[in-house]
Amino acid sequence: MQKLKQANLYRNELIPISGKLVERYNKCLVKLGFTATKLTSFSIDGIGWSPEIAEEKNEVFYLNNGEANSHAIIITPLQKGLPIYNPYHSYDIELMKLVFKNYAKKIQNITRDSALYLDFDQQIDVFYEPLDVLKYKDITINFHLIDDLKKAKKEQLKLVETFNKDHNFIDENLHQQLITSAKKYGDLRERDIELLPIIYTSDSFYTKAFGGVYLLRNFIKPILIFEEKEAYKEAINDTTYDVLMFHVAQPELMSQLKDHVIIECDLETEVGSKRYERIKKFIFGEALKETQHPVNDILKDKTLFKSYLNKIDLETRKKVMSAERYLDKKKVNKNIRIADVVDERLYFALHKPHSSLRANHQDLIWKLLVNIAPKDVLFWYWYDKEDFYTNFKTWQESKKDWVIDTIRNNF
Repeated sequence: MQKLKQANLYRNELIPISGKLVERYNKCLVKLGFTATKLTSFSIDGIGWSPEIAEEKNEVFYLNNGEANSHAIIITPLQKGLPIYNPYHSYDIELMKLVFKNYAKKIQNITRDSALYLDFDQQIDVFYEPLDVLKYKDITINFHLIDDLKKAKKEQLKLVETFNKDHNFIDENLHQQLITSAKKYGDLRERDIELLPIIYTSDSFYTKAFGGVYLLRNFIKPILIFEEKEAYKEAINDTTYDVLMFHVAQPELMSQLKDHVIIECDLETEVGSKRYERIKKFIFGEALKETQHPVNDILKDKTLFKSYLNKIDLETRKKVMSAERYLDKKKVNKNIRIADVVDERLYFALHKPHSSLRANHQDLIWKLLVNIAPKDVLFWYWYDKEDFYTNFKTWQESKKDWVIDTIRNNF
């Protein structure tokens, strides 16, 4: 990952945490029912997730109490606007935007000497079967403060009220209680630390529950797309709900998405685009094993590209150039079918969300398309960073250089 780090492409927007903030973070973990970290320093993202703590605990989603209960930790206002590097739900970023939109000033006030932990309540205590994800609708964001700050404020206000009554101002015991409270919590009388719950209504989304599930709403029927075969097999035997269900690897999924006007692909428009070039070169790069020249040079230099294209076997050559071959053949034969010429994975990778979809739906469908056919390294990096990082480790060094240059040049 060193190359990605040097290129500022590997978790480069995490916030470093140390000192008192570690203590506050641990208090949040304990309040949520987890064990404290033994690390004295680490980094966090927008939702309070730390890759170092995840590694320490050997649990990626260590902020979850089961699949149905996810949480967030806020210990600094600097978390506002930060990426969420490993979201459990596709709408997690929207939840955090709502939090800071409503309470940015209060969070800044609270985190100067305290911290918050949030629970995202879907009104579901635990999942039992895959179709339970259909129950997701309204998510209530509940806020909690460490050190019982709300309770301390009430007690402090009550002490002040008592102090101002009659001749209580001469009560030395009351004096001491006020001093003790002030030393421990500061002057809480005017501090606004009340954060009312926020309700977020979910629409179409992706969740990591049950191995990864997409739920597409607002279509003829709800559509569930499973990443894990076992969860899919269990779900299709459940006839409780009237929904369409697919496994992500089913070829017919793409035709259904097109029929529902969720995705589209105009080959004539796509071929020649930057995205097409990225996808074609990535597929070509997969076929390059032992080469005299660095893969990075082969994919960048037109002369070398043509040279090695002629060196690979015929079937692979046809696969790499299949979209262009189809368009050439179509000029002669209007009835030629895409499926007869164009490589399936290449064709799938060239699809995009339908232009009629809302922006947040388009982002979700981009993620789905990357999941179905991960061939565009730029969109792979944008929409599924953790999977991109996992695969990046397996690529040869020169190919990594090409990938990094491709991502950086398209920002």
